[in-house]
This record gives sequence, C-alpha cells and structure tokens, in this order.
Amino acid sequence: KEDVGGMLVENSRDPEKVRTEKLEPRVDGTLCLNGRSWLPCYGDLWTLIMHESHKAKYFIHPGSNKMYQDMKKLYWWPNMKADIATYVSKYLTCVKVKAEHQRPSGLLVQPKIPEWKWDNITMDFVTKLPKSSQGYDTIWVIVDRLTKSAIFTPIRETDFMDKTCKNIPKGGCHEACNTCLNH
Repeated sequence: KEDVGGMLVENSRDPEKVRTEKLEPRVDGTLCLNGRSWLPCYGDLWTLIMHESHKAKYFIHPGSNKMYQDMKKLYWWPNMKADIATYVSKYLTCVKVKAEHQRPSGLLVQPKIPEWKWDNITMDFVTKLPKSSQGYDTIWVIVDRLTKSAIFTPIRETDFMDKTCKNIPKGGCHEACNTCLNH
C-alpha cells in the first residue's frame, strides 16, 4: 500500500481519513482506492476518461451529477466531482441541447374529431383577475373543438356552478345540452 507522492493527502478534504485508506496495487499494475481505479494526473488521462464516459452510446450525454455517480463506481482521483462538473459545463453539445433522461411516453392518441359544431367542447376558468365594476373576477372560457369558436363569460369566483350554468350564453352554447365535455 502506498500514497503516490502524497497526492491523496494533499488533495483530500479529509486528510486523516485518506492516511488510513492507502492505494492498493492490482496484478495488472493499476492502483485502487476502495476498489476503484485511481487515475493519476498523467497528461490528459482524466479528460480522456471523462470524454469517453460522456459520449458513450448508452449514456446520452449525462449531466454532471449522473456522470459522477456512474464514474465514481469505477474511478477515483482528487477533485473528481468538480472536474466532471467543469467538463460537462464546457461540453458544447450539452450546452446547446439538453437530452431528457426519461422513458419514451408511448404513442400519442389522436382525439376523435367532432362531427358537428358544439358536439365537443373544452372549458376553462381564468381566475384571480382584478374585479370589474360589476364585481366579476373570473372568466369562463368555452371553446368548440371543431370550429375553435370561443365564448368568454364573466363570472364571480364565488358563484356556485348551478347559478353559473343557468347563465350559459345563448349565442351558440344553448345547443350544448348533449355536449361531450373534454377536460
């Protein structure tokens, strides 16, 4: 067991802990610290390892935290986490495009196209508006999915739905008795 050039102690946040955890040589000549390959600062070795890990086919340009979590299982060097964060922040592809690490959401389902106007509507409420002179503070928005016609009805946020439904505008939505409501 050895501490190559005192580098472990010199670059560690907890020198006392490192003094007890020395490097162990493997039969192939590499040095290990707690089962991870210790990478000395020879030329651009760290950069090469980071580059290969970052652009690997199955990693899809991970962020610095993900890359560190993956790499720390195999490698160790002083200030590794900071080096990885710096490397990823300077990687042009990642700065321009951020790939999401999620499973594909699956196939999209096309909603049924309505056959007649006001057969299928959507509605929403725009709330917390400044009160009008009549005391309205909410807008009830009703949109026909076929024609994209919209009706905007001022209401009060405190109004109950039964009162609101009685005041449905008569300019086209009165035919909406048998309407399919999308939410």
